[in-house]
Amino acid sequence: MTNRVNHAFPGPENVYRTQLGNGITLLVRENHAAPVVVLEGCLAVGSVHEAADKAGLASFTASLLTRGSHGYDFDTFNETVEAVGASVSAGAGDHQTSFSTESLAEDFPRMVELLADVLCRPTFPAGQIERVRGQWLVHLQEREQNTRSVASRRFHELLYGDHPYGRPGSGYPETIQSISLEDVVAFHRENYGPEGAIVVISGDIDTEAAMELIRAQLGDWRGSSPQQTLPLVSPQREIRSESVVMPGKVQSDILIGCLAIARSDPDYFAVQVANSILGQFGMMGRLGEVVREEQGLAYYSYSMLDTDIGPGPWLAAAGVNPVNVELAVESVRAEFARLGAEPVSDEELSDSQANMTGRLPLALETNDGVSSQLLSMEWYGLGLDYLHRYADNVNAITAADVQRVAAKYLTADAYTLVVAGPK
Repeated sequence: MTNRVNHAFPGPENVYRTQLGNGITLLVRENHAAPVVVLEGCLAVGSVHEAADKAGLASFTASLLTRGSHGYDFDTFNETVEAVGASVSAGAGDHQTSFSTESLAEDFPRMVELLADVLCRPTFPAGQIERVRGQWLVHLQEREQNTRSVASRRFHELLYGDHPYGRPGSGYPETIQSISLEDVVAFHRENYGPEGAIVVISGDIDTEAAMELIRAQLGDWRGSSPQQTLPLVSPQREIRSESVVMPGKVQSDILIGCLAIARSDPDYFAVQVANSILGQFGMMGRLGEVVREEQGLAYYSYSMLDTDIGPGPWLAAAGVNPVNVELAVESVRAEFARLGAEPVSDEELSDSQANMTGRLPLALETNDGVSSQLLSMEWYGLGLDYLHRYADNVNAITAADVQRVAAKYLTADAYTLVVAGPK
């Protein structure tokens, strides 16, 4: 259920922002083009706040929110939402527990009332906990049979070690089996609160009505949220590599990369432009052109930058025939080195910049896109004028900037490599 918004970027002149007395930050962007309203938000709690021996607790707790609350049991919840063709969901990441609802404007107040109930007053029925646990364990079994998923899990474990970023948000079979009702109740009681929470509303609703609705449903909520402090991430100073043998598979999946930057790093836009050139633009940049198309070494090959409050990896991924693993790894490493050793062409640079700036208006054509952008902007403290500055920030990056950050972060003597597939 999506609809287009006008082409004026969200910004200080058309986004209302306020903070409630209990610590919730509310942003509203009106769009009366269609009778639809989207709400996206987050609480400042995630998997970094769970104990290592309870890995998966944050996500497990979030998945149980819609399984029963003070005003809605599981069946009533689903009947209420489905009867009007709406959606209500919740989930958890490293630092956030996210929530959202989307509905026709006339049904939006009821969806917000329902959302507030599951966030503030979940009941965590024992039967639902065991049902979700069973589904979760099946998902984890499937994860361990997928070469890409195994490669991703081991890559982060090798890169981060015992840091919270090194643990999968979905946990492990043994940690999910150990989570009790008491663990879930305590995690919600101790970590779910309005302090630091963000609520973004975009769509066919007046700002004043949106504000009053959130005040009515969430304004009386009290409680603090955990701090977002992180253990220091140890710089990688050596090569870490591992081959995970998965008998019966016909494809090997490769992840290779280096610890790079946090979202707040001044190099953010330079690395984003460099990453676009390396493995995003067109047919997946230089990696797609060289490793896949010219050399025929991979079924797919691309790069990505993963940033958050703490530093994330800049990495390349490839799916290959097992006999081509070594050749593909060397080819990817050669592209890492070339990006840091030679200036990119003016054409490559301008094409990638045009692609990055050209995608932004498309991302803002729906209420979903607007709310997601505003939520990210508020979470990272980017300012309401961020979207207006975005193109200038991207276009200010030079070929020298690209070369500098590639040489700085894609190092030949301190990377992590994981290959998952047949022997």
